[in-house]
Amino acid sequence: MEMWFSQLHTANVKLNVRIDRQLFSGESEFQRIDVFESEDLGKFVVLDGDIVFSDRDEFIYDEMVTHVPMAVHPNVKKVLIIGGGDGGVAKELLNYSSIESIDVVESDKMFVDVCRDIFPEISSGLDDERVTVYYRDGLRFLRNKSNEYDLIINDSTDPFGHTEGLFTKEFYGSCYKALKEDGVMVYQHGSPFYGEDQMACRSMHRKVYRSFPISRVYQAHIPTCPSGYWLFGFASKKYHPLNDFRAQWWNEQKIPTRYYTTNLHRGSFMLPKYVEDLLEEEE
Repeated sequence: MEMWFSQLHTANVKLNVRIDRQLFSGESEFQRIDVFESEDLGKFVVLDGDIVFSDRDEFIYDEMVTHVPMAVHPNVKKVLIIGGGDGGVAKELLNYSSIESIDVVESDKMFVDVCRDIFPEISSGLDDERVTVYYRDGLRFLRNKSNEYDLIINDSTDPFGHTEGLFTKEFYGSCYKALKEDGVMVYQHGSPFYGEDQMACRSMHRKVYRSFPISRVYQAHIPTCPSGYWLFGFASKKYHPLNDFRAQWWNEQKIPTRYYTTNLHRGSFMLPKYVEDLLEEEE
């Protein structure tokens, strides 16, 4: 008997993946967590019915939220990751010897435990001595932080459910306050293609654009994301992602990647016309 996992991208569009077996299923106090294994995606995590990452494409997301800001900001020492319980972003950041500490704030301990058990090669990023994991609500964690971080990466899943508070005007204002005077924030901006997703993109861009003096959007192709097309936000108090881009420096670091390159860095900020239009409308 064949088994299939189905994810609705809209009421009329569905992604189907044939699965070999189910590795985990459980309900935490925050969400339902499922892990499946398939021939084409390898192991993949599903939260409340939506694929979060898979063996085959997690590197794209992790590299793009990490190396884009690191290739711009010249002196990142202290980093905050909101979400990131799988450890992938932390693992990517550990390529930089200049980073002294990484705080990971993840509300769902079950999610962390599942990733440690089933994805040890990814979650190994949580075991480094520079990394501290806090099982806290991200917005509450931020409220008493001021002038503390060089880089904040919002790695939470989406602007719905228990993470909805991480996509509010208060959250972005708290991030601004928690960053140092030249700090950078990077966040997942969602997919602009389908109607409901586009509205979330518009709302995020409007709030961040009004909170930071520099706000730009960049893109990547991630097969398991809705429409396979994903946006990220780059918000900064001082540094511009292209004007202050340190391509030569980054290439000299010889960091192994499978998606990110300095040429791709520049190209990722060149957006399709319909995306430019919707962002300009919100500005």
